[in-house]
Amino acid sequence: MQLLSTVDIVALCWFLGAWIAYSATLSLTQRRRRGLNSEMNLYRDVWMLQMLKRETRMVDAQIVAALQNGTAFFASTSLIAIGGALTLLRAPEEILQVLGSLPFGAQMTHVQWEAKTIGLAVVFVYAFFKFGWAYRLYNYVAILVGATPPAAEKDTPEAQAHARRGGRLCEVAGLHFNRGQRAFFFALGYLGWFISPWLLMVSSVVVTVVLWRRQFASDSRRAVCSGE
Repeated sequence: MQLLSTVDIVALCWFLGAWIAYSATLSLTQRRRRGLNSEMNLYRDVWMLQMLKRETRMVDAQIVAALQNGTAFFASTSLIAIGGALTLLRAPEEILQVLGSLPFGAQMTHVQWEAKTIGLAVVFVYAFFKFGWAYRLYNYVAILVGATPPAAEKDTPEAQAHARRGGRLCEVAGLHFNRGQRAFFFALGYLGWFISPWLLMVSSVVVTVVLWRRQFASDSRRAVCSGE
């Protein structure tokens, strides 16, 4: 017996293609048109340059701690989601019948259910690694904040280079954090596959459009760019 039907395979490829295409297109597009992530990268650089002017860096340390706490929260949530997905591996027959009876619902075997559930767990594992690495990078940012030269040396080439390094490292941490969050959003679209492969394709498009709009046409981006 075939593990996945042809429609399921097409839907899965559609889902992965939407995810990969969005990520790649976002990276290419932001070179010409700044999205919300690019705008915030500019503010990260400004933050590090402003930090050089402060005698006391308590505010900066608190900002880094807040970034670490937010990242740790999502990493912990990823672990909980992985556990929940693995728990679903032993779904009772009644759940499969209910899903199959839904509008546009497709009948599934236990093997197909397990394959789809493992795929969901893989998405959350990917998110955990992204959040875990982002947390570690924010730890490195905290070290750079502590190693910042005193305010009296803020105009020296060494201090300016230090600020640029800190800004760049913070950007990389934010990049991995954003990829982890993106995995969460696409995991929501993935849930449609448990009802129907057609719903997976539709939900993949919806998630992609929503993420694209938030990057380039959202109120938050307009607020960040309001001074331009």
